[in-house]
Amino acid sequence: MKNENIKILLVDDEPDILEIVSFNLQKEGFQIFKANNGEEALEKVKSIKPQLILLDIMMPVMDGIEACEKIRALKGFENVLIAFFTARGEDYSHLAGFDAGADDYITKPVKPKVLVSKVNALLRRIKNDNVEEDQILTFDGITINKIEYFVEKDGEKITLPRKEFELLSLLASLPNKVFNRDIILKTVWGHDVVVGGRTIDVHIRKLREKIGDDYIKTVKGVGYKFEV
Repeated sequence: MKNENIKILLVDDEPDILEIVSFNLQKEGFQIFKANNGEEALEKVKSIKPQLILLDIMMPVMDGIEACEKIRALKGFENVLIAFFTARGEDYSHLAGFDAGADDYITKPVKPKVLVSKVNALLRRIKNDNVEEDQILTFDGITINKIEYFVEKDGEKITLPRKEFELLSLLASLPNKVFNRDIILKTVWGHDVVVGGRTIDVHIRKLREKIGDDYIKTVKGVGYKFEV
């Protein structure tokens, strides 16, 4: 997908930040849209249908965490890329961000070239809609449909956020094989995105809440496996 076809929504209550980030991303050819708070972002998401949202946390009217959760709940927007772009660097803020459904967490201040690099790394996750992966993984009680990007468990269709789906697909690609944390981070999050090991734990917990505890097993001190 070419840059000029990619829409990015910037959400921040600081005009200077919006202008600086907008300027640097527009130089790369992206279509840039802006919102000043979470509530405004929620409305613009529906009309713009962006591929990526850069979202501040501390904002008036509606903060970034709440906005992220509400965007994820919108039908058709479960897999839109969302990255928090915030000065909040505490571990608990990172965990809250990923728990709300974020794909990445970028801490301000960041040099423009580094930000552009992170944005490009995120956007590489977008798959060409015209290229289908003819792979449907079927196990006892659960089907992972990589063509239509959903999971079906006991006849019920479950739509997962992008990173949860990619994590589940990786584990299920080789049933009973133990994937260590390094392999999971590199395969699901990529070399260009720096995230901590707790990120995996948060996503595993959310997967278990949705598909049950029977499939994903923890191998203490090593990693995780999809058990059948």
